[in-house]
Amino acid sequence: MERNKFLRNLGVGAAFALTFPCLQGCSKDSVDGDIVPIPSGVDFTIDLSSTEGAKLADNGSFILKNLVVVVKNLEGNFVAASQICSHQGYDQVRFVDNNGGIFHCDVHGSRFDQEGKPINAVTGNSLKIYNIERNGDVLRVFE
Repeated sequence: MERNKFLRNLGVGAAFALTFPCLQGCSKDSVDGDIVPIPSGVDFTIDLSSTEGAKLADNGSFILKNLVVVVKNLEGNFVAASQICSHQGYDQVRFVDNNGGIFHCDVHGSRFDQEGKPINAVTGNSLKIYNIERNGDVLRVFE
């Protein structure tokens, strides 16, 4: 094999070896979680008397379901927000009970009030908030 052909083939192989992991990294990050689109068409129920629903018994508690954070806030009301941060699309939004209860993304520190409005300068984009309807022990989360 000629030297130029060998180097050309080596260059293509090296470029593939370096590029492929980078492309994979754009959709998944083992430290920060997955990058996914904000859920749409959300419509599901939670039976509050079930094992899943029992996790929402205490004020300040939350569960993750279908990329949505469902919360029983500090006042005892239910709130649902996208688990996907509006800053860069990581699925790391959680509810924390400081400052009266806020949504927080650990990746870059985005913070949102319970209406989805950003409360720090990390992002100017609101967090998606979903509708909640309660009928007895059944909690419906929908758009």
